[in-house]
Amino acid sequence: MHTSSHICPFGLRAKDLLEREGFKVDDQLLKSREQTDEFKAAHNVDTTPQIFINDQQIGGYEALREHLGKPSHKAKKNVYWPVISIFLVALLVTFATRFPSDNAREWVMSFIGFSMLLLAVQKIRDIHSFTNSFITYDVLAMRHLRYAYIYPYLELYAGVCMLTALPAIYYAPIAIFIGLIGAVSVFKAVYLDKRELKCACVGGDTDVPLGFISLTENVAMLGAGVFMLIIFLTKS
Repeated sequence: MHTSSHICPFGLRAKDLLEREGFKVDDQLLKSREQTDEFKAAHNVDTTPQIFINDQQIGGYEALREHLGKPSHKAKKNVYWPVISIFLVALLVTFATRFPSDNAREWVMSFIGFSMLLLAVQKIRDIHSFTNSFITYDVLAMRHLRYAYIYPYLELYAGVCMLTALPAIYYAPIAIFIGLIGAVSVFKAVYLDKRELKCACVGGDTDVPLGFISLTENVAMLGAGVFMLIIFLTKS
């Protein structure tokens, strides 16, 4: 279907897949809703596109993938990819901003700071979805729901401050607080209560399981806050 108001993404995907597989494609566009409805009625189908190979009706895009021996695009290939991608980007940005410095502390703090910023953005972009997931395991948010709405902004604040020259006293206590509560909550939910939950660390609309990575994230935040606070106090 290709009209002035709608271009079918699965039609484009099907055409691309067929061409990459070496097929010569006769792309017959449906240029109006009326043409589309007539086509569906004629072929007794509910959706478009419909692919035909040598006059054999294959079906839609998913059916085409199956026919060609391709895995379903809906299959979850790596549920951890949202977390991995964030940490990878944080590492690259750290490299871009800290190279060629050889100060290990600056590298570690920058990486944690950038990671917190990116994780906070994922939560803030759909705060309702995040809180729906977060309140199912965070021990403080369960009792005080408003904390779930504040949490991403505390994480954002702490992450920004870690990347500045501000004294640690301005942000370390916050990082320690949310990191400690988070670590306790994840440990309780996963290792004590044995609950199988989705992690809200990258927002509430992913399939990232709550577990070791979530615990590590909170422990890293807690550790960074403690480390910076100790350095601040010893210099004072």
